[in-house]
Amino acid sequence: MGSKNISMAVIRRLPKYHRYLGDLLDKDIQRISSKELSDIIGFTASQIRQDLNNFGGFGQQGYGYNVGALHNEIGKILGLDKKYNAILIGAGNLGQAIANYSGFKRAGFEVKALFDANPRMIGLKIRDFEVLDSESLEDFVKENEIDIAMLCIPKNGAQNIVDRLVNVGIKGIWNFAPIDLEVPKNIIVENVNLKESLFTLSYLMKENE
Repeated sequence: MGSKNISMAVIRRLPKYHRYLGDLLDKDIQRISSKELSDIIGFTASQIRQDLNNFGGFGQQGYGYNVGALHNEIGKILGLDKKYNAILIGAGNLGQAIANYSGFKRAGFEVKALFDANPRMIGLKIRDFEVLDSESLEDFVKENEIDIAMLCIPKNGAQNIVDRLVNVGIKGIWNFAPIDLEVPKNIIVENVNLKESLFTLSYLMKENE
């Protein structure tokens, strides 16, 4: 599976499959066909079968998919059976909103600390965290085996923070800063640009008029 060149389009559909299958389990639905899943999720039945066949044969002809087993297997494909230690950098409005989200821990992402460079923010309590001085970033990452940094800071200075994180072994960056970061090839960056997403919505609304 790891040697296959699976497209990012397929990979980006996997979390949606995982979410919908979780909803089905909450309703105590244990079996579903690709056609029934298509009606719920919005992808064609053929697309669903093609996507899942990238990772092995999960369905049975005449039976469909075992919802619990498929949900579990997609979770493993997404790495949700692993545990990740994370830090959040930037304790402004966006950082605080993310820090207050309770779903990370259930998915295996343990936020260990919040950091900020603003002296007025340092020492404040947000949820269960005291905001730490970003000057202590490197020591904390090394001492706590941090895997992921969630970046919620302005673009000015973001690259410098990332360079510091890379130097102490960070593996992944969830980037909300409006900047394309330069990192080594072995560092994974997932960009979340709120403005670009909003502009896409604006375009689609304009085209729908």
